[in-house]
Order: sequence, then C-alpha cells, then structure tokens
Amino acid sequence: MKTATKASLLARLSLCCALFCALRLSADVVETKNGAREVGKITGIHGGVLTLETEYAGEIKVKQSLVTSITTDHPVAVRLADGTDVVGIVTPSGAGGLKISTPTKSVECKLDKVAASWAVNEDDPDHRKWSYEAGADVNGRTGTQRQLSTSYHYVAKLIGPVDTFQYYTSYTRQEVNNQVSADQFKAGVDYADNFTETQSWYVRDEGGFDRVNFITLYDIAARLGLSYRYDQYSVGKGPALSSAGADVELEYMHKIHSAVLRDKIAFIPAFQDLGNYEVNHEFSFEVPVTRSLWKLSTGIANNYYSRPVGDVNKLETLYFTRLILTWGAPPPGT
Repeated sequence: MKTATKASLLARLSLCCALFCALRLSADVVETKNGAREVGKITGIHGGVLTLETEYAGEIKVKQSLVTSITTDHPVAVRLADGTDVVGIVTPSGAGGLKISTPTKSVECKLDKVAASWAVNEDDPDHRKWSYEAGADVNGRTGTQRQLSTSYHYVAKLIGPVDTFQYYTSYTRQEVNNQVSADQFKAGVDYADNFTETQSWYVRDEGGFDRVNFITLYDIAARLGLSYRYDQYSVGKGPALSSAGADVELEYMHKIHSAVLRDKIAFIPAFQDLGNYEVNHEFSFEVPVTRSLWKLSTGIANNYYSRPVGDVNKLETLYFTRLILTWGAPPPGT
C-alpha cells in the first residue's frame, strides 16, 4: 500500500513538473538573419520594428527586415500591407514567410508584407483616436476686495501615431471691485506632425478678442515658423496691425509617475516692426483625481505685448486652478 502511494505521488509530481515546464516553454519565438533566437512575448510590430518583452533582457527591439521567423503561442492581430486584418496564431511558413492560423482559415504572406501587429485587446497603432478635455473654474472673494473670476476651456484632439489635429476654445473673465480686469476669448485649430521625437512642423490658426487690451478681434495664422498677425483695436485706441511675422514655439513635458509637468512658450514678432511682438507662456502641473476621467491642473499663464495700446501693462499674469474632465483616447504624454 505504501509502495503504491509513493508511486502515485511520484507520478503526480512528474505530471506537475511536465506541465510547469510546458508553461515555461510556452512563449513567442523570434529568429533573425544572424542566427539569434529570442524567446519572450511579442508586444507589437510597428514602423518596421518588432518589440519583444523578455524575462532576461527586458524589452528588445529588432528591425523587421532582420527577422526571418516568428512564432506566437497565442492569437495576435496582424494588418498586412494590402490593408487586410487577421487575428490568429503566427507560425513560420517557408523562407521568410509566416502563416496566420484562425479557427476558420489560414493566411500566408512574407514577413515584409506585415504592416503592423498588436495585442488582440488593443487598438491598431496606426488608427487615429479622438481625445476630449473640458475644464472650468469659478473663483470668488469678498472683504477688502471683491473679486469674481470664471473661465472654461474645451479641447478635442485627433491623435495619430506621429501627428495630432486639435481644435480648442477658451474664455476667461475676471472682475475686481466691479472693474473688469480680464475678458478674453479664443478659438483655434492646430495640426502638428512630429517628424522626430523632439521636433515637429505645424499649421495653426487662432482668433478671438481681448477687451481689456482693447483688441476687438485678433487672428494669428502660422505655418512652419511663419505667421500672419492681425490685431484690430477699439475705436480711438490705435491703427490695426496687419503683418507677416515669425512663430516660434518651444514646449517641455515631463511625466512624474501619474502627474504631468508642462512648460510652453511662443514668440510671435511682426516683420513690419520687429519691435512689435507677442510672447505667450504657460506653465502647468496636472495631477489625476481619479484613475481615468478627472484631473486637477494648477499653473500660471503669462501674456506679454511689447506695444500695448492705451495705458495697458505690457505683461499680464493669470494664476489658475482647474478641474479637468478627459475622455476618449489617452492624450500624448499620459
């Protein structure tokens, strides 16, 4: 009886070891032209690069042109160069080829005909996705001074793998001791193409008004660092400005765990008079309030006009704290 029990126990242990080894051996395999054989989990193919997550070296990136064979142990989504989408298990098929097996069919192609691959529960990395953001704040004060300020903003972004299109609008009004100290509206569209990780070209058109600065209508159209600026002032406050100019913008973004630090500055001089320029600067720090929808943003915005009209100060500074609602695809940097 004891011998039989020991034999049964050994059999069970052997079976468990076999199953454990099988699970450990179950993984994606990538073979390359130099004979290397990498084992791990393929997380995607995009832009001619295959990404493999390994236990021994972390994330490995391999040029797609150097890959000779791919094997997956689970279904993945694959988009071919002709636009065909297939979801299935990938195995080698001939020299430099692969076979994608689904429950109903098999598709064979060459490796260089794979445009992209991604996890089944994720989106095609080349599909553009909409992201939306809306924020508002109301601040009041009574006592020595009476102050009331309101502001809102709305941004919609169409996010692609290397470019972003957005349209936006915002309005800010502030009263101090029954005197209007801020009354500004703007709306615009912006397209940016990031041709490198740190550089981009863009097309932008923004218009609105700033009644405190006696600007009844302004419009700035910019492309590739050049701009056209138009400022129309209140009657009796000065002639309208209409001039070509430059448009130089720098932006810094740093992610700290789940928070985001942003610093953005734009310099817009007029070629008609290089001493007539505008500088816009905004610094903000965003912290998520909930895991997906709400964020709290606090920061400072500076607008500098080198040639203001009337008795308006050259520099205007706005301090803000905003509760922001976001939905749709995660915006870049998050």
